[in-house]
Amino acid sequence: MTLTKKETFILISLIVFLIAINYSWLDSLVIDSFSDDEFVKVDKVIDGDTIKSNENSIRLLGINSPEKKEKYYQEAKDFLNEKILNKAVRLEYGKDKKDRYNRTLAYIFLNNENINLKQVENGFANYYFPSGKDVYYNDFKEAWENCIKENKNLCEKSVDVCGKCILLNEFNYREQEAVFFNQCDYDCNLNNWKIKDEGRKNFIFPNFNLNSEKEVVVKVGENSDDENILFWKGEDYVWTETGDTLFLRDSEGKLVLWESY
Repeated sequence: MTLTKKETFILISLIVFLIAINYSWLDSLVIDSFSDDEFVKVDKVIDGDTIKSNENSIRLLGINSPEKKEKYYQEAKDFLNEKILNKAVRLEYGKDKKDRYNRTLAYIFLNNENINLKQVENGFANYYFPSGKDVYYNDFKEAWENCIKENKNLCEKSVDVCGKCILLNEFNYREQEAVFFNQCDYDCNLNNWKIKDEGRKNFIFPNFNLNSEKEVVVKVGENSDDENILFWKGEDYVWTETGDTLFLRDSEGKLVLWESY
């Protein structure tokens, strides 16, 4: 049977319409067929950067959220519970599929929204790339910078009287040391202030007074007789060769300064 021009036009229009309304289904089919990504159901949220699916632990790539008993731990966990618990999500893998604890490493997408990135945008996590910067690094750094501008949660600026006094004069990750300078005309007690990397390593200042217009060196290593150096003990290194960040927080956990490389 030969179709008329009008019938041919109607048939082609119908096919185009059916493809259009089913585009998301076709898109998912293509992704599932030609990539290493997979879809899983989120059975449990462990914390702000770890979930479980079918007893498999999945560590969210690109972020590090607060540990239990740390500020914003519960908020970070609640956010994931609200967004993805009992939902089917897409996992996108990075350079390494597993970490040393045998957890799956992945970016989590729900309706094409990067959930890992949302944790940073909302100030429930800082960005974290221990294996090196990947295709999403700039997105995560930009999300952190926007979070700083909006003064949200982990990005909230210090209101301590010394919050604007302390400058980072030098950050030498190769020598594993940072030099801080007090630019104010009064002394600053840094008791319980904290230096942190992108991951879990942190240094807590002792009852230390940084005098006006003086500097102090914080160095990874063991003690020496140098009175001008505070030593970060118990670590072979803190700052990685592949890129890292220094965060300085006051005794209330508010952000004083940060610097990436």
